[in-house]
Amino acid sequence: MTNKEIVIGNAFNAGDKIKHLKHRIAAIDQEKLTYSYAVIEGDALEKVDSISHEIKFEATEEGGCKTKNVSTYHPKAGVDVKEEDFKAAKEEGLALLKVVDAYLVANPEAYA
Repeated sequence: MTNKEIVIGNAFNAGDKIKHLKHRIAAIDQEKLTYSYAVIEGDALEKVDSISHEIKFEATEEGGCKTKNVSTYHPKAGVDVKEEDFKAAKEEGLALLKVVDAYLVANPEAYA
C-alpha cells in the first residue's frame, strides 16, 4: 500500500490545541514490521510543511515488542525551528502511545 490518504472521524477533545490532522500513508511492510506515514495537513503544521514518521516494531525476548519511531520535520521556508518547539509534541506523542498501549493490553481482542 502506498500513498493513501485516510481521514477518519475526529479524535480530538474540546480542550486540545490541535483540532485537525490529515495523514498520508507512505508504506506498510508486514514482513519487516514497518509503517511510514506523513502528517500533511492540519493545525500541527504551523512551522513545518509536513512531518514524516517511520515506525518499526521489533520483537523482544520477553515475547512482546518494542517500537522505534523516527520523526522528520520538514520546516517551511524561512522559518527558524528549534528543538524546544517540538518538545511538547514529543511528550504528547509519548502520552498517546502509552494510552494506546494500555488499551491494547487490556483489550487483546481489538487486534487479535
